[in-house]
Amino acid sequence: MLTISVIKATGTFAENKDVARDIRIKKITPAIKKGNEVTLDFAGVTVATQSFVHALISEIIREYGDDVFDKLYFKDCSPAVRQIVNIVADYMEER
Repeated sequence: MLTISVIKATGTFAENKDVARDIRIKKITPAIKKGNEVTLDFAGVTVATQSFVHALISEIIREYGDDVFDKLYFKDCSPAVRQIVNIVADYMEER
């Protein structure tokens, strides 16, 4: 299992969608393609923008569908971050 500490890349406010894209392309996607599980650890991140979370996970959901959530986990999300993750996940599942 790969654990990615989001705060190390973003600080307490995860807003930069270019950073999110880099995490997705360089870390999440290769691990998922290999069949590995990935945990996105949001410990210490108090807020994440919808555009950040969208850039982080939308392409993966589009490629793998809902099944990706059998391998992609979210850890230590603040209520605000959890809400944004849920919004993005729900939006992508509806598509």
